[in-house]
Amino acid sequence: MRRLRGAAAILAAGVLVLGACTGDDDDDDAGDTTTTEAPADDGGGDTGTDTGGGTGGGDGDTLAAVQDAGVLRCGTRDELPGFAVLDSAGEHVGFDADFCRVIAAAVLGDAEAVEFVDLETADRFTALQAGDIDVLVRNTTWTATRDGAEGATFLQPNFYDGQGMMVAADAGFGSLEDLAGQVVCVAGGTTTEGNVATEFSRRGLEIPEVLPFDSPDLLQVAFQEGRCDGWSSDLSQLTGLRSAYPDGPDSLVIFPDAFSKEPLAPAVADGDSQWAQVVNWAVLATIQAEEFGLTSENVDQVLAETTDPNIRQFLGEAGEDAVLDPGLGLPTDFAYQVVSQVGSYAEIYDEHITPLGLERGLNSLWTDGGMLYAPPYR
Repeated sequence: MRRLRGAAAILAAGVLVLGACTGDDDDDDAGDTTTTEAPADDGGGDTGTDTGGGTGGGDGDTLAAVQDAGVLRCGTRDELPGFAVLDSAGEHVGFDADFCRVIAAAVLGDAEAVEFVDLETADRFTALQAGDIDVLVRNTTWTATRDGAEGATFLQPNFYDGQGMMVAADAGFGSLEDLAGQVVCVAGGTTTEGNVATEFSRRGLEIPEVLPFDSPDLLQVAFQEGRCDGWSSDLSQLTGLRSAYPDGPDSLVIFPDAFSKEPLAPAVADGDSQWAQVVNWAVLATIQAEEFGLTSENVDQVLAETTDPNIRQFLGEAGEDAVLDPGLGLPTDFAYQVVSQVGSYAEIYDEHITPLGLERGLNSLWTDGGMLYAPPYR
């Protein structure tokens, strides 16, 4: 049964966010506490194939290496409320942390067989290219440039986001138009920085002075001191950061409109299509589980009682002559392991994101008007 890691643990760990910055993957804090340090970004031109430093490489190599090692090395972070923080016991909790566990459950049959590798923004793709991690699950936006230039293969988005703007509640700003010509602070080296100028230009507004910060500590201090009129990042991150803000969440206002598309997706190194498929179908299993009405609490009962061949096939119990084996190199009950040990997409979202006040929106099932749609498990 799924081990609950509730919202209280996330909010309790929210103090870590005092050094956090924002944006689709904004955290360049050299003082981050990490489980395993990734190498510094050397600016090399690695294409994402095996460099000899890890398990990545030719087709099928990564899956075999992960299964032989008995542990999944998942690149993530440790200070973003709702997505990945450390609780009082030093355990990673959050939406992204649970998707690391989803992949481990599918591949290894053990959701806890994860080595969390906390990465700074500049190190994410270097670590992936070098084979120092097996998969990146770290609120990273899937873009054309990253897909083509970072040696990364992006997979099914697990969170559809958009960039927004946050201001002090007493600053007198009510919309983006009010920030024309003002000062907006962002994390440097992320998609956030360019999106601000692009959006204001698109609206025919005077482009704000955009101040990028390498250190999240400096960004937060600048905002608290009034040197920033606005703070721009993904709406999910702004919401998480607002929940743990030192002056209280009511001291900040987040404008409701998103002005960019920020699909956050897991990524693996280019060059191993089998591993990409494995990770993709593990993530998709959480979506299909929700569509079937399966949860970590009811999956065993449903499996024992249902005669629905689609559900039984999905869970790997359709019978000897009809059991689903998609040829991915995974056990036929991999989806069952995902659901029973971690849960459906709804369970993961409701535990970690809903307490922040974020409605499902685009992250609803397609049957509810959202973007989440799993191809058939057959």
